[in-house]
Amino acid sequence: MAKRCYYEVLSVSKSASEDEVKKAYRKLALQYHPDRNVGDKDAEDKFKEATEAYEILISAEKRERYDRFGHAGVENMGNGGGSGFQNVDLGDLFGDLLGGFFGGGASGGRRRSGPQPGRDVQVVLDITLVEVATGVKKSVTIQREDHCEACNGQGAKSGTKPAPCRRCNGQGVVIQRQGFFQVQQTCRSCDGAGVVITDPCPSCRGHGKITGRRTLDVEIPAGVDTGDRIRYPGQGDAGGTNAPRGDLEFVLRVKEHRFFQRDGQNLVCQWPITFSQAALGATLELTTITGDKVRHELPKGTQTDEVLRLTGHGLPARRGGRRGDLLVQVVVDTPQHLTPEQEALFRQLAELEQQHTEQPPHRKSFFARLKDWLTAEEK
Repeated sequence: MAKRCYYEVLSVSKSASEDEVKKAYRKLALQYHPDRNVGDKDAEDKFKEATEAYEILISAEKRERYDRFGHAGVENMGNGGGSGFQNVDLGDLFGDLLGGFFGGGASGGRRRSGPQPGRDVQVVLDITLVEVATGVKKSVTIQREDHCEACNGQGAKSGTKPAPCRRCNGQGVVIQRQGFFQVQQTCRSCDGAGVVITDPCPSCRGHGKITGRRTLDVEIPAGVDTGDRIRYPGQGDAGGTNAPRGDLEFVLRVKEHRFFQRDGQNLVCQWPITFSQAALGATLELTTITGDKVRHELPKGTQTDEVLRLTGHGLPARRGGRRGDLLVQVVVDTPQHLTPEQEALFRQLAELEQQHTEQPPHRKSFFARLKDWLTAEEK
């Protein structure tokens, strides 16, 4: 199975800073760490994938080779793709993990007792290159956890209440003593809530939450790129009782265009021209990414693969500034099917070319270089 793009794995843009790469990796590592997903093979694979991507993108040398040559450029540079801990600084990660495991007793981690905030929801949102050029508003429906209306998020059947947890006496945490030390851990019986459901709500089966849907109008500014994010605080999964919702984050992914290719803010395309247009010059009517028609004067003697620059017809910058350019590579189109009249004219042209003894300047240059090379080989 082909490897995914490392930038896509971490959901960062190609211009992401070192801090942004670290932040994105830490979030995924905490989510998919094997200690938090015991027996979950899918989570383990995602953890390894994220760690491999982090190891490459956090190293300036490896990242530069990856940007130039892709996965092939970093195959033998130490990214194991196995456990994924080579050259990876996990100090901050382990601090967060210990804080979660021991209720805030290590490295400043947060306590897990009491109502927990809702989880963040991340959604990949596909957009077209045309939408990048103009900006767009999209109506998007997402799934998220909502509080169960039947039990008001309590999880208990209507008319009943949750009972205090006997194991932790309603504290949500238990203290384990080992010699001179004591460790505070989240109560496993109530998962830190301090209460247990004895008569569960039939609508949510005691969870207090149900899967809901929400539709949002997402404003996507012009000039965005794959990996850019749009965040909506407080629009993620519902938290515990009296706890805030998580955040909602859209990660943008730009689809490839069948005609235009993106190069930063510039756009690149090919445009066919005829022999007569190339030789005599012509007025071309070109179509831009937004559908506008632009006239451009093609000079006489234009060669195939020459590039025309249409200033200001590329993509806008996301945060304002100069718009990119449209680079048009002209390609002389050789006709495959000629009418009798066209064939006769081409034969007449061929005869004239044979009678013309002087070679065009570019041909003379080519044959001169060929002669010099052959002469050097003989010596």
